[in-house]
Amino acid sequence: MIKEGDGDRPQLAPISAIIVNHNAGALLGNCVQAVLGQVREVIVVDNASTDDSLAPLRTQADQSALRLIESRQNLGFAAACNLGVQTAQQPYVLFLNPDSLPGSGTLARLLQVLQQHPEAGMVGGLLLNPDGSEQRGGRRALPTPWRAFVGAFGLTRFSRCWPRLFFDFHLHRQPLPQHPISVEAISGALMLVRREAMEAVGPWDEGYFLHCEDLDWCLRFHQKDWDILFVPDAPVVHHQGISSRARPLFVAWHKHRGMLRFYRKFFRQHYPGPLMWLVAAGVWLRFGLVAVHHTGRRILDAVVGQRHD
Repeated sequence: MIKEGDGDRPQLAPISAIIVNHNAGALLGNCVQAVLGQVREVIVVDNASTDDSLAPLRTQADQSALRLIESRQNLGFAAACNLGVQTAQQPYVLFLNPDSLPGSGTLARLLQVLQQHPEAGMVGGLLLNPDGSEQRGGRRALPTPWRAFVGAFGLTRFSRCWPRLFFDFHLHRQPLPQHPISVEAISGALMLVRREAMEAVGPWDEGYFLHCEDLDWCLRFHQKDWDILFVPDAPVVHHQGISSRARPLFVAWHKHRGMLRFYRKFFRQHYPGPLMWLVAAGVWLRFGLVAVHHTGRRILDAVVGQRHD
């Protein structure tokens, strides 16, 4: 919360917070309450939720800076973000997952860093697991086809000898920096974006339904010469995957489909065809293994349940 010299009244940050919700349950209300009172506008875009996550907010939306946009169909994350942007009025736009809980000074710190670095188009904070450990994705390098190949086959173990060749794009395994640093990508779970940069880069790519749209946007920001900063002293607790636990195969399908779209969109012209075919085969092989794993667990759970009955 930003305070200026008008008695003890807080100066709300000139931020429109956009929260895309799909069956996030009580976590949505906690997220909204953590943001309200810190920013001038909170916009919840609901993707056809079937739970009661919106119920506590409907009355509040009539009495505060909270706005609700309720879609009758699940538009996907990118399309819902773009829908929220159409309503947003502030010069800075925060994209925040409903299962995230920013610290009391996190949004003010992110805004401060963004205002201090005019070359930066977006900033992200320190994503934490509920146990306090750093979550992957908050700071990362872009997963090029080669980097993805290295990660998929565990070749990062050779990074000590050949760091450039076997680079690990999961930067959370590196020591936490002491000050904001430039990174190739941050997580869509928490992005504070300068409207000027957003208008130069263009909207989220709605060709992605779920996953990889944040990597796409980060790469496009770099292509337009906007820097991206990771702010280590801006913590956010992220209860990752709450909305997706009920439909793991649905989420896995769109995640792998998004990965292929990302690779084809940005790297098809830079890698030989056989390598891209190998990447595609690897992506779908990985999805197949994930599908077998989830199906096996469901069958096992059903058998165990019948035995207990």
